[in-house]
Amino acid sequence: MVCNGSVTASQEPLAQPLGKVVGGTTAKVMAAHLDLHTVGDLLHHYPRRYAERGELTGLADLPLDEHVTVVAEIADARAHTFNRGRGARLEVTLTDGRGRLQLVFFGHRAVHHHEKVLLPGRRGMFAGKVSRFNRVLQLSHPAYELLDEESGDEAVAEFAGRPLPLYPACKQLESWRIAKSVAVVLDSLAATGWAGLADPLPVALRDGRGLLPLSEAFEKAHRPRGRAEIAQARSRLKWDEAFVLQVALARRRRVAAQQPAVPRRPAPGGLLEAFDAGLPFTLTDGQRRVSEEIFEDLARDHPMHRLLQGEVGSGKTLVALRAMLAVTDSGGQSALLAPTEVLAQQHHRSITEMLGGLAEGGMLGGAERGTRVALLTGSMGAQARRRALLEAVTGEAGVVIGTHALIEDVVRFHDLGFVVVDEQHRFGVEQRDALRGKGERPPHLLVMTATPIPRTVAMTVFGDLETSVLDQLPEGRSPIASHLVPARDKPHFLDRAWQRVREEVAAGHQAYVVCPRIGDPATGEAADEPAGKSDPEGEERRPPLAVRDVAEQLSGGPLAGLRVEVLHGRLAPEAKDDVMRRFTAGEVDVLVATTVIEVGVNVPNATVMVIMDADRFGVSQLHQLRGRVGRGSAPGLCLLVSEAPEGGQARARLEAVAATTDGFELSRIDLEQRREGDVLGEAQSGGRSSLRMLAVIDDEELIAEARAEATALVDADPELAGAPELRAALDSLLDADREEFLEKG
Repeated sequence: MVCNGSVTASQEPLAQPLGKVVGGTTAKVMAAHLDLHTVGDLLHHYPRRYAERGELTGLADLPLDEHVTVVAEIADARAHTFNRGRGARLEVTLTDGRGRLQLVFFGHRAVHHHEKVLLPGRRGMFAGKVSRFNRVLQLSHPAYELLDEESGDEAVAEFAGRPLPLYPACKQLESWRIAKSVAVVLDSLAATGWAGLADPLPVALRDGRGLLPLSEAFEKAHRPRGRAEIAQARSRLKWDEAFVLQVALARRRRVAAQQPAVPRRPAPGGLLEAFDAGLPFTLTDGQRRVSEEIFEDLARDHPMHRLLQGEVGSGKTLVALRAMLAVTDSGGQSALLAPTEVLAQQHHRSITEMLGGLAEGGMLGGAERGTRVALLTGSMGAQARRRALLEAVTGEAGVVIGTHALIEDVVRFHDLGFVVVDEQHRFGVEQRDALRGKGERPPHLLVMTATPIPRTVAMTVFGDLETSVLDQLPEGRSPIASHLVPARDKPHFLDRAWQRVREEVAAGHQAYVVCPRIGDPATGEAADEPAGKSDPEGEERRPPLAVRDVAEQLSGGPLAGLRVEVLHGRLAPEAKDDVMRRFTAGEVDVLVATTVIEVGVNVPNATVMVIMDADRFGVSQLHQLRGRVGRGSAPGLCLLVSEAPEGGQARARLEAVAATTDGFELSRIDLEQRREGDVLGEAQSGGRSSLRMLAVIDDEELIAEARAEATALVDADPELAGAPELRAALDSLLDADREEFLEKG
C-alpha cells in the first residue's frame, strides 16, 4: 500500500476487527452470517430502508422464503390448544391497514409468555422468515421488539423523533441488534474524533460538490434525525462508490491503451470487398455504422474491447463476419466462440454458405483469395478434430468457429488477431480470457448479445465497455407478438394456445414448445436442473415441466395428428443433427425442446413458440428463445405459459417481457430485479454486489460525472501519488483476485 506518510492500514479505524468493538460473540455471528468482519464492513452495511412512527410495512408483497423485518400493528391475538390440551398455539395477526401477516408460536410456555405482551393495538418490529400456510403469509416463532409505551421512554423518544433504520438481517441477528452494534461503533469512533479516518474523496472534489465529510456521512446514514440527513448521507456515499470504482476502471483503461496489439485493416481487393460485392441484399444503415465503429477499433495499435448489442435477428453475425474478413485480409485469424454445439454448427453452416467460394481457399473451384472456415467442438470425431487443429495452427483457416473446445490447451493458432464471443452471457470472464491468451499479442475482442447480463449493463453504464447497438431489423424480418398465458387463473387460455399452434401448422408453418427440463424416461421425473431460477411465490410448486412428458401429452392430446419431435442436450450429436435437419426441411410440425434452441437456430418457417413454465426462465433466456420465431416473412407469436400468481415478481417479469422486444430495456429490468452482480468480481449474474449504495440504473448521471472526475485525476496522476487516501481505498476495493479479474475484463 502506498501511504506517503498518511494513515497506514493498521491505523485506519475502519480496518479494526469487529470483535474489538462490538464483542466476540456478536462479531462471530456477523462474520458467519452477514460476511461482516471489520468496522468498515459494518458501517458500509447500510439500512435497507427507514421507517417513521406511524409508517407500517406493506405486508401484501413480502417475498417468500426470505428473512424480513417489518414494522406493523397487532390486530388480533388468539391462543388455541390441540391434542386434548397437550399442545398450544398462539396466532397473532399483524396489519398495515390493508395486508395481513400471521405470527405463530407453539408450546404452552411460549404461548403464555407472548400473549401477555402481544396485545392488539401495539406496534413493533417483527423479524423472521416468510412462509405461507393455508394461503396466509406467516412468520413462525419470529423475533420482535415492541415500539410503544411499554418499551420505555427512551425507546419511545428514539422511535418518535428519528427515522428508524431497518437493516438487511438474518435469523441469527435481527435488524435492531445490528442497529445497536452500529451505535456502539459510531460512539467509539466519535470518542476518538474519528482519528485516522482516511477519506477517499479528494478535498477539492468534496468541497466542489458540497459533499459531507465521510464521518458525518456514516453518522447520518445510520442515525439520521430526518429524511434530509438520509439524502445528504446517500449522496456522499454514492460518490464514494462511483468515484473509487471509476478510478479503478480509468487506471485499467490506461493500462489497456498501452498494451500492444496488431492493427488489422482490410486490404484493397481483398476478401471483405469480394464478400460485400456478392451480397444479395443491401446492408442496413445500422450494420454499416456499427461495422465502421469496429473497423476503426481494429485499425488501432491497442486491443479493441467492444460490446455489440443487437436485437435477435438484427444481423450481428453478419457484422462480426465482415470484421473477421477484415482481419483475414490483414493476415490474421479470427476465433468465434459459441456457447453450444448447436449454435457453433449453425454458425459454421451459415458463415460457410454466406462466403460460398470464399470459404474454399486452396481448394479446387475455390476463390483465388479465399480462406477456410474450421469447426471445432467437443463431440467431433478424431479425424475431423485433427484436421481443424491443423488448419488453425497453420493459418489455413482464417476463421475458426467452436465451443469451449477452442479454449483447450491443445488448440493453437498461427496468428490469432480477433476473438468474437457470441451470447457472452453464457461465458465467464475466465473462459474469454483463456481464448484471448492464445494470441502472441492481445487480440481484439468483440462480445455479442441480444440481452446483456446485469454485470454487462453495469459495465456499460460505468463506461468500461465501448458499445455498438444494432437497433434496426433487416428488411423481410417480421415483428414478434408476445402474450402471457396465465394457465392457473385462466386454463382456457392454454387451450386457445394449442389451437393457435394447430392454426399455424395448418397454414403451412411450424412451432416450438419449450420446457425447462428434459425428464428421465426411467423414473418419469424431471432429471435436469431447470434452465432458470424459479420464484418462490404461491403455494408449494410442482416440478418443472419436462420435454418428454409434454411431448407425449401433446401428441396424444391437443396436438394429436401433428408431427411432434423432441430435441434436448442429452441426445447424441447425430440424433440432434437429424432432428434439426428434418425440422429445417419442414418434415416436423412441432419441436418440443429445452433451451438447446435458445440461440443460433434459424428456421424462417417457424412462426409460433409456446414456452411452458415461462417464469422458471430468466429474462435473457426468454428474449433469446422468442427470437427463434418471426425470422421469415410471416409474423411471429410467442406465448408465455405460467402458473405464477398475479401481483408477484415472477408474473411482473413475464409481463415486462411480453411488453417489449427491446433487449437492452429487458436487461435493465433484469438489472433492477437481480442487481448488477459484483462489478469487479466473478459474481456476474447478480446477487452479491460490490455496490451497496449505488444503483446502476438510477444513478447513471452521477456515475458519468464520477467517470469524468476519475479520468481527469488518473490522467494527471496515474499512480495517485497525490491522493494516498484514495489509493488506500483502491487497495481495499481491489484485492489480489479482483485486480487479476479486472485485468482480464
